[in-house]
Amino acid sequence: MTTTGEVLLEAVELHKAYGPTPALDGARFAIRAGEVVAVMGPSGSGKSTLLHCLAGIVRPDSGEVRFRGRELTTMTDAQRSALRRGEFGFVFQFGQLVPELTCVENVALPLRLNGVKRKEAESRAVEWMSRLEVDDLAGKRPGEVSGGQGQRVAVARALVTGPSVVFADEPTGALDSLNGERVMQLLTAAARDTRAAVVLVTHEARVAAYSDREVVVRDGKARDMAAAA
Repeated sequence: MTTTGEVLLEAVELHKAYGPTPALDGARFAIRAGEVVAVMGPSGSGKSTLLHCLAGIVRPDSGEVRFRGRELTTMTDAQRSALRRGEFGFVFQFGQLVPELTCVENVALPLRLNGVKRKEAESRAVEWMSRLEVDDLAGKRPGEVSGGQGQRVAVARALVTGPSVVFADEPTGALDSLNGERVMQLLTAAARDTRAAVVLVTHEARVAAYSDREVVVRDGKARDMAAAA
């Protein structure tokens, strides 16, 4: 897929250290609307730290992260939280669904946190669950569904607000290959339909194959493999 247009989310010269250990050392990154970018690298290379900085979860020690031209690192905590509730969606390795809530309540949760009334939130949640092929699980709790099903519920939750960027951190890491393939097919198809950008952290080549390009993080630096080719 060829993606054109202005950069949606960009990081410039990010530095982040935990004590004496540098996690990022001048990392750069950029992504456009509708683009899927795989962030790859060995364990401890800084790829998850890069994702957390891009999402405004972690503040870099220096450097800039810009979303639609707005500088995340100078925002207040409340402003960054609002950005994560509305503009960003998240898919984690183990789903992180709320066990006390039903699947439809989990998917509707980001909408409810944004003030959407329950009936409307759950209606929109069911629509997304249908797209992810798990609408038949609406009344079940996370402990009653399989890992693959639970991860598709988590993807529906990430997309229900219509985010501009989806951050997926090892989204298939806890799944077998068949379920992992289906989750990636559904995630990337849904994101491209809605023009959401996807930042995909993975160490698996078969998962990275769903991306438009790869960025390799090594020793805290990010290298765009398309630019290097």
